[in-house]
Amino acid sequence: MVPLCAVFRRFLKSKDLKYTIERADVLDSIIARDGVFEAEELLLEMRRRGHRVSKATTYRTIKLLQDAGIIVQALFDSKQAHYQLIYGEEPRDHMVCMKTGRLVGFQSVALTKLRNQICTELGWTPVGHRFQIYAVSPEGRKL
Repeated sequence: MVPLCAVFRRFLKSKDLKYTIERADVLDSIIARDGVFEAEELLLEMRRRGHRVSKATTYRTIKLLQDAGIIVQALFDSKQAHYQLIYGEEPRDHMVCMKTGRLVGFQSVALTKLRNQICTELGWTPVGHRFQIYAVSPEGRKL
């Protein structure tokens, strides 16, 4: 598999944009994270680690990474957009508690098989998926 930085470089070049140190830092910070993240928490974490990156650069880079198919916006609530790395990753699905906001990630072989079957039946080629379940957790039922 091609390294993510090379994929991102090619994408930027196709848009006549440069692969800057700041953009590389944003990408590296996303790769280092595990799971879903918010842009603001990514920015704060990068600044805590000494990276000199502006809020505007962070948000613009996140948008470029989305356009390049490296990350996706995974909306779990209406308060803040969440993102996750998808390029080269196995599908990671989520269950969200509607009362507590608790997020649980899971992987399902059966769901991936169903996705592949549906694509095959319709003549499509699967490249990934995103599946979200909205439910109430045991802790949420106590509220």
